[in-house]
Amino acid sequence: MNRKAFLQQLAWLTAGTATAPSLIKILTSEGPFYKIRNNLGYFSMRGGTIGWMTTGESIVVVDSQYEETASEFLDGITTYGSGPSRVLFNTHHHGDHVSGNRAFANQSYRIIAHKNVPDLQRLQAEERGTLDEMELAETTFENQYSISAGDETVTAKYYGRAHTSGDSVIWFENANTAHMGDLIFNRLYPFIDRDGGASIAGWIELLETVAAEGDSDTVYIFGHGSPEFGVTGNREDLLYMRDFLSKLLEHTKSEIDEGKSREEIIQTTSFEQFPDHVSPSDFLSLPRNLDVAYRELKEDY
Repeated sequence: MNRKAFLQQLAWLTAGTATAPSLIKILTSEGPFYKIRNNLGYFSMRGGTIGWMTTGESIVVVDSQYEETASEFLDGITTYGSGPSRVLFNTHHHGDHVSGNRAFANQSYRIIAHKNVPDLQRLQAEERGTLDEMELAETTFENQYSISAGDETVTAKYYGRAHTSGDSVIWFENANTAHMGDLIFNRLYPFIDRDGGASIAGWIELLETVAAEGDSDTVYIFGHGSPEFGVTGNREDLLYMRDFLSKLLEHTKSEIDEGKSREEIIQTTSFEQFPDHVSPSDFLSLPRNLDVAYRELKEDY
């Protein structure tokens, strides 16, 4: 995807609250459906990347984007397979990952999420006045939740506070694939939802753990990615983001220790160690990240 096409997609970036950002997802020219391996792939349109897997008995989906793109997904997924058992996992509560839930529920999908997600989703909807439009997970879990789908075992795992306080990683065991949701912004400055329970320190630890649980053949699907690096990768991409978040905390702590104010600290717009990072808007930028790191560290001081 070239730079011009990437900039065209920025028209989809709409204003959102701190707990409900409308984040951009890159659309490539080949179309919205992509196969990764076996009967598993991802769907790339507006919002966070959708993951999908089909068997003769089931369809398993990860995240639902928006109502209109959810409908496009549901119209197209039957090309790859269908089955009477239908499950939708929500990786977390942000609007660009759950606003299509109702379209899935209307087609008999059972929605599963971490136990913190419905409350966070409800709070987000109350702030926006859209509570009547929300479709919440009917099944929740505390640590992990597994289902069988044909010969595949799908497990949602919660590792603690990170991007929010309700993020799950969805593992497809036999396909050796994991959907990270917004735990990876691939070479984009991430959204760190402090008001939604985010912890940069927890996020660093999570990425190390998930990278160690995979192997050199594991494919990771990311919620968002820059046009150059895309929305799939390997454990090295997880560790690269871990290194960025570590640098973010270390830099901010050093600046605080030197007596600099918040206003001075957030003037930095890039780290030379991470030249590939893209800032598509002020919302997804290093100054925003530094502001959250400052808040997190000052609470700990």
